[in-house]
Amino acid sequence: MRANLPTPSPEAIAHSERLSEFIRHDIAAQGGWIPFSRFMELALYAPGLGYYTAGARKFGEAGDFITAPEMSALFGRTLAKQLIAVMQASTPHILELGAGSGKLALDILTELEKRDSLPESYSILEVSADLRERQQALIQERLPHLAGRVQWLDVLPEKISGAVIGNEVLDALPVHLVYWRTSNVGQDTSRQGNVGMNPDLQNRDIFERGVISNGDTFAWQDRIPENTALLDIANNLTVPDDYLSEVSLAARGLIASLSERIDQGAMIFIDYGFGSAEYYHPQRSRGTLMCHYRHHSHDDPFYLLGLQDITAHVDFTAIAESAIDHGAHFLGYTSQAHFLINNGVTDLLSEVSPEDVRAYAPLSSQLQKLTSPAEMGELFKVIALGKGMEEPLAGFLRGDMSRRL
Repeated sequence: MRANLPTPSPEAIAHSERLSEFIRHDIAAQGGWIPFSRFMELALYAPGLGYYTAGARKFGEAGDFITAPEMSALFGRTLAKQLIAVMQASTPHILELGAGSGKLALDILTELEKRDSLPESYSILEVSADLRERQQALIQERLPHLAGRVQWLDVLPEKISGAVIGNEVLDALPVHLVYWRTSNVGQDTSRQGNVGMNPDLQNRDIFERGVISNGDTFAWQDRIPENTALLDIANNLTVPDDYLSEVSLAARGLIASLSERIDQGAMIFIDYGFGSAEYYHPQRSRGTLMCHYRHHSHDDPFYLLGLQDITAHVDFTAIAESAIDHGAHFLGYTSQAHFLINNGVTDLLSEVSPEDVRAYAPLSSQLQKLTSPAEMGELFKVIALGKGMEEPLAGFLRGDMSRRL
């Protein structure tokens, strides 16, 4: 549903139309059909047109959603305490993936400087030129004396040592849509949009949902998957009939690349999602795909292309398995609330006197939003993966949720 969404400006609508036309041309070039993963990739990252590459404000009150770093400096300051332990056990380097507005990097560096634990380098891998400029401007304005320690990367380093962090990165990676339904062998599937039926395929009830151009609009069309990796994963998932969900090959690929490149250290990812059994629960029969526009959520990815975010929850079991399959070790999995509390977020709040209501009340409210089960505390999870880490990470000492992977 997308009722009651704010009306975009004429300029924004014109921008959305340009992106829609760009995607229609791509569909035509690919023979009239593209997997949803390709549609999502273009909607979010098409050069100069995609949601993350075009320049509209995305984060905070004036944007489409609020991330934890935008909500409170308590988040980055607490994460910094965990990063100190990781750097002490490996090397004093930090790599942040997808740094958003740059607020998380700002808060981490500020806290690390306060604790006399600055990294030798803080690298940011950012695919959006617009966001990169905003991050650079923020660091230069607020921490000009530390700007020399921060560098921006276009690709992953060949070798990684130290701490890797990604806050709400995995949910923004393109996903494939898979549809499981009963399909009799030999039936005519053309009316359902299926083409290229492979007689060697035994699982004819698995389809990949893709996108076609229908005049000035987009429409869904299902086809037999041609991607063998996707088909293998879909075959191994136990779901009921008439079931639609997501598979993120991109997230698996990113974790595999990081796991192969990291020599020593830990990768910490914070995002909303579930373990596989809960992700593919029978009651979640329409998946987790959501769109965010001006703090409103709906489920139509064809609407306001380039003006809205498109996300899917994270399958943390797949993330852990991909890391282990590529040489990394599982270091912990818990809720955001437990991770922050284990790392002493309440100690940061206690630094402010409750008698100073003007300072204390906002921080207390922010802490509530970060840790409450009704807010971000339970929906958001934290997973750590790495190599050469002898001591357990403090953030996972209580509230272990690994049994749910």
